[in-house]
Amino acid sequence: MDLRPLALAALREPDLERKLALVDALQAPAATLLIEPQAVLEEPAGLPGRPARPALIDPARVPRRSVHTPAGRAALIHAICHIEFNAINLALDAIWRFAGLPEAYYRDWLRVAVEEARHFSLLHEHLQTQLGQRYGDFAAHDGLWAMCEKTAGDITARMALVPRTLEARGLDATPLIQRKLRAVATPDALAACNILDLILREEIGHVAVGNRWYRWLCQRQGLEPVAHYRLLARQHGAPRPRGPFNTAARQQAGFSDEELRELSADSLQQS
Repeated sequence: MDLRPLALAALREPDLERKLALVDALQAPAATLLIEPQAVLEEPAGLPGRPARPALIDPARVPRRSVHTPAGRAALIHAICHIEFNAINLALDAIWRFAGLPEAYYRDWLRVAVEEARHFSLLHEHLQTQLGQRYGDFAAHDGLWAMCEKTAGDITARMALVPRTLEARGLDATPLIQRKLRAVATPDALAACNILDLILREEIGHVAVGNRWYRWLCQRQGLEPVAHYRLLARQHGAPRPRGPFNTAARQQAGFSDEELRELSADSLQQS
């Protein structure tokens, strides 16, 4: 079995439970799966496979709801579910799309895909059992996958702008979300905080994967990582991160002191 076509098959799958099962099926043989790094796979139409719901709308039209109501907490958990569902697809896309990389690259992104699927499943179970809703019951936006499409032709841009930009925002946002949920202090809110603890720990590792391969790619191409990041962010219209930043988590994920200083300075200029 070759990992990259299997990842593409999982990415194409629109049925939610089937997609999760296909990712889970890659976990047990992960260490022994064959990898053909040089194989160039043809992109099929209709990527990514996803269920008919949720409805995808402009980010500005996604309603804001208070976490002090069950409906508001359900909407929040649904939004995080949607991020994790997209993150599964992002990891699978990173595996099949880009040829000619070390085997360690593909195995890193397989681990990310498996962990993102677990995050989704934990949140979806919580959404159903604690809040009486399912994935698809609320509208969502497509910002993560839109950046995936923008960077489809440039792996360096993909590593720069998806894991270490968009997904890194989760490192900053999660403690703020947890603070709001702990203030509510209902059983479902506190249970959600525990799930987010696990997700935050593993997301640090996912962002670290992006940092590691971004720097590897820059070194291979003779690029200075900080300056090239600025160029890519402008070229692809990446959102400019705003504080407060989870500096400790970002350090664990491999951001350099120079990058953290520049991030803070850029945020101050926007305020």
